[in-house]
Amino acid sequence: MISRRVLLSAAAAAVTPSITVAAEPDILAAAMADKAVPGMAALTIRNWQIEREQVAGVRRLGSTARVRRGDRWHLGSDGKAITATMIARLVERGVLSWEARLDQMLPQLVETMHADYRDVTLPDLLSHRSGLPENVGGGDLTFFNTFYDDPAPLPQQRLRYIAQGLTEAPAAPKRSDDSYSNTGYIVAAACAERATDKSYEELMLAEVYRPLRMRSVSFNHQGGARENSGHADGHVAGPRDANPAMFTPPGGVRMSMQDWARFALEHMRGERGEGVLLNAESYRFLHAPQGETNAVLGWGVQERAAGHSGRALVHAGSDGNWYTLVALFPEQGNAAMTAANAGESMGGDAAALGALRALAAGFTSAG
Repeated sequence: MISRRVLLSAAAAAVTPSITVAAEPDILAAAMADKAVPGMAALTIRNWQIEREQVAGVRRLGSTARVRRGDRWHLGSDGKAITATMIARLVERGVLSWEARLDQMLPQLVETMHADYRDVTLPDLLSHRSGLPENVGGGDLTFFNTFYDDPAPLPQQRLRYIAQGLTEAPAAPKRSDDSYSNTGYIVAAACAERATDKSYEELMLAEVYRPLRMRSVSFNHQGGARENSGHADGHVAGPRDANPAMFTPPGGVRMSMQDWARFALEHMRGERGEGVLLNAESYRFLHAPQGETNAVLGWGVQERAAGHSGRALVHAGSDGNWYTLVALFPEQGNAAMTAANAGESMGGDAAALGALRALAAGFTSAG
């Protein structure tokens, strides 16, 4: 199921953040009340400290296995900020450039590329201002479904996907209002793959997950002892309810809440020059609005989020079978993130938002 628009309107070595234990109000039970969500998790960063994960419910409908701390959750489009961070690492090293044009980064596709896309840049792609359609082929899944059985290496599959997408007419004028595009993130990943001769998955491990000691990550794969199942329309999601593996750059990664919090804390610390992955200038660029929009690279930016005042980096994620929400308040060192193992059809969105608002209600303006 294609990920939909769900945007919520320097140390020398990685350091594992400490986890503090705080009182746990029963916010998840309240968030799940009157909804069909089987299970949830929530986690707060307060005053630069990761607090204890809260969990509720079961991992799978029809099972008595309870959700546990450390379980993995599908982040959906909340993985976009992680993809953008990997791209920024390559830019800092001069492997990629924020100014390079798409016809320079993917010259093998120039002959068939729509003329409007030829001068598109990585910031355009990562802020949804490239004009590219949200998904290739619009609502027709015929082409999309061919990737479930494609035996080719994932970088070749992504090239096949974007080769078609780059022939399609723009869905919106580039560099105007943001027009949400999963396709843009696959194009950005393909640019990184060509520049490095490494797969997106290899790059993410080398550039983000290993340096931050995020050890729970899996790429669009479900299975194992620490997994929840996604749900939609009252059913457990099957293998083809998830997106095919080539679709991971815009949102197909699973991880624990603690690892997701490590990434969130890195972004907040990074603005202060205390990041592991990037210098402060790069983090500020990732977090800066593009043009006259609220779109930044991998996030949205708001002056108020989840009922709490203060500049916030926000995003939501869903492939229809899960729902996640995150709000970071970098000046305060506070953040809240929630995950539900059910999509919108079972109230996952409402449950995640309710829990996020309850978490953020405990934040103070001082950080």
